[in-house]
Amino acid sequence: MNRTRPVAVAHRIPLARDPGRAAILCTLAVLLATGTVAAQVVVMDTRTGAVTNNTGEAAPIDRRYAQVKPTHVELSSSELDPKTRLELISALQSEQGFAMRPLPRGHKGLTLQANGTLEPAGEAYLSMAVTQGIAVNPGDRVVLSDVRIDHGHIVIDLNDGPEGKHRFLRHIQIGGTGEMDPIVRDNGGEPNGARVTLTFGNRVPELTGAQVKALLAPLLSFDVKTPIEAFTDTLPDKLKQAILNHQVLVGMNTEMLIYAKGQPETKYHEMLENMPFDEWVYGKTPKDVEFVRINGNRVIQVEIAKMGKAPVVFTKDEVEGLMRTDGSPLTPPDHSGPPTFKEGDEANANAPPSLGEKGYEDDPHAPVMKPVQFPKQHPDLQPGANPDSVPDDQPPVSLKPPPASQPARQDTAKPPPPNPPN
Repeated sequence: MNRTRPVAVAHRIPLARDPGRAAILCTLAVLLATGTVAAQVVVMDTRTGAVTNNTGEAAPIDRRYAQVKPTHVELSSSELDPKTRLELISALQSEQGFAMRPLPRGHKGLTLQANGTLEPAGEAYLSMAVTQGIAVNPGDRVVLSDVRIDHGHIVIDLNDGPEGKHRFLRHIQIGGTGEMDPIVRDNGGEPNGARVTLTFGNRVPELTGAQVKALLAPLLSFDVKTPIEAFTDTLPDKLKQAILNHQVLVGMNTEMLIYAKGQPETKYHEMLENMPFDEWVYGKTPKDVEFVRINGNRVIQVEIAKMGKAPVVFTKDEVEGLMRTDGSPLTPPDHSGPPTFKEGDEANANAPPSLGEKGYEDDPHAPVMKPVQFPKQHPDLQPGANPDSVPDDQPPVSLKPPPASQPARQDTAKPPPPNPPN
């Protein structure tokens, strides 16, 4: 059975409800299909979630949209009876947990096979999140607002689900000659929840609430956690440790930045070569100060200024490679130049020095740049006693005794000339 299927770009164009706009979109789809769209085919394996293009190369996406790792929960061979059914619904109703993946809106939602795979996965999962919108972000708290068991699957609505209650009855009003009142009142807001369907095949076996939670582990976590623990558990280990250690990495989004450092003490909005950016400042002198530059929703530069030392600037993206489905870096490392820098080192030490950046300390043929040291206040500061080892304009006073052939100078000042005779 062939599990791969092509997904063309034109197939992801949503049709509008307006007939005129729908006709225009259909026309554009036909024109694109006859042009270059045929060469831009994306193939997705629905079993593994692997995404490739027409050349066979992997098309990386965010790892949180990739196929899940199947669980291994032992299931009973007997069918769920009415009594256990009510107990299971009672155990799951109003239970709280944390989302481990982005949960999209929409009537269909995500379908998870018990001890199996997720549908959709990969490119189709990402497409659903883009077209339908995200109802729950990874790490957000969710409430199991409704649980229904029917025909071999369990349907779970999270945060009131993707459909509003009484969506038909709220439009029906009754009354006499006076005011009309709706049959069902609500706040009139649009639903903003998600839906997860857990499938078992032909019938639902005997289950407990703990077993259902274990089967939902790829999507939901029911452990007792703090918000930052719930959020970081959805990330790769290196990125998780950086956030827990309050360290900022280039490539983080603003949500990761806030979890790592909190809200900044100061914000600036600047322009650099027609590129707008925000700069968040953490810390105040004499303590370390971090300047985090953000473009859009992404950290593009981190500058750390320590008292008495030259500022250190980081510009290398360390996050995007971690969030890819294969976890590989964007470009292979270059071992031909100076030593490779790891996390926490100066990522741009090989770049030309500029104002506020560190220079060529690691080049053995370059002059050594020593840290700046402020002079100490001393009442008897003598020439040549500069603590930062910079020579003065005047030669320093020699501490060695003068040679025996030359008498030692007792006074460096010249005596006044004698008065001329009268």
